[in-house]
Amino acid sequence: MNEFINNKMLPIAAKVSNNKILIAIRNGITLALPLIITGSLFLIISSFPVDAWTDFLSAHGIDAYLNKGVTASFGIMGLVAAFGIANALAVQYDKDGVSAGVISISSFLLVTPNLVSDDGVGIPTAFMGAQGLFVAMVIAIISTLIFKWFIDHNIQVRLPDSVPPAVAKSFSALIPGASILTFWLVIYAVFQMTDWGSGNIHQLLMEIFGGPLGLLGGTLGGTLVSIFLVSLFWFMGIHGANVVNSVIMPIWLMNTDANRVAVEAGEKLPHIITQPFMENFVYMGGGGATLGLVIAAAIVGLRKNSSKMTKTMVPLTLTPGIFNINEPAMFGMPIVLNVTLLIPFILAPMVNAVVTYFAMSLGFVHGTVGIAVPWTMPPVISGFLATGGHISGSIIQIICLILNILIYLPFFGVMEKQNRMNEMQEI
Repeated sequence: MNEFINNKMLPIAAKVSNNKILIAIRNGITLALPLIITGSLFLIISSFPVDAWTDFLSAHGIDAYLNKGVTASFGIMGLVAAFGIANALAVQYDKDGVSAGVISISSFLLVTPNLVSDDGVGIPTAFMGAQGLFVAMVIAIISTLIFKWFIDHNIQVRLPDSVPPAVAKSFSALIPGASILTFWLVIYAVFQMTDWGSGNIHQLLMEIFGGPLGLLGGTLGGTLVSIFLVSLFWFMGIHGANVVNSVIMPIWLMNTDANRVAVEAGEKLPHIITQPFMENFVYMGGGGATLGLVIAAAIVGLRKNSSKMTKTMVPLTLTPGIFNINEPAMFGMPIVLNVTLLIPFILAPMVNAVVTYFAMSLGFVHGTVGIAVPWTMPPVISGFLATGGHISGSIIQIICLILNILIYLPFFGVMEKQNRMNEMQEI
């Protein structure tokens, strides 16, 4: 097993995890997370499930201002991603990330069809948010690769060294920028003159990418596949979430935003699987739902004859685990390349996904309402917030946590026995 993992699986996993485009997508979308969390605070205040509170906000017109704050943060995810992905990808190629990001934003706005009304011409805000993520990703990647090609072939305006660097960089991006914008202008014209995607590149890419990724990120079966891949990558020492979730994150964010819009409109929640569903209910403690593991280790560590390894690792892993930081457990216990813990490491988050999914679909637990809870928020609190202040969110987290502890306990018991035997042999 170890030989197969080291010689066959690790090289493939390392190559995937170091892919520049995947890294750029992850880092670029992460750039929008502070805005999403800020918007979530406004959403919590405006939709807290107490009728007297919401009536008070509505009667004084405060809810309109809070909703404006939500729209101004959630509503520009696509725009921010267009800059962030292009900037991150250009930096990895040692190119001017800011120039690449600005060109990407301009290209993103260029291909987005205008909204024409009696009041004038504007940009549809729907495409600036989560619905525009696919277009933002494609445009940012293609634009940056074209930008890189121009710079690598020295097709740029060069100014004397005496010119300030900021000015020189802006002129250096002139020829690549003009070429890239012209390219996307032609693309926009082609869509306008044909029936592709009803004349809209956003609709076309949604049909191309939305279906396959929706199956992976929007269904229970696809979610279980993604959980398996994340756990497998982590087992091999690769940050699984950075590899797998960077591809599926747009679907989760779009589902999260769709739930937010439904809450504001007083409609039924359209999606169960969202970013808060994954981060706050599936991955309690981090990848592999390892909070259950560190609590199981703490239970074993209470025994008088527990191993020195367990007594040492419990205080180092328990506190970070409560805040969903599991690197100390991953590399300290360890979980990485530890075949003894592989089965529960894959099984625990899958159990969380299945139990929570059916609890929400049957109405026993309230669904996530579009509030993006910081990933370091401890369980029980995070479940309450993610479901819009419903205690059922906390209860299902407690149930899943108990199940995780029960799953990990027998496997950790085997590892504990091995540790004690090793320590006795050393004596």
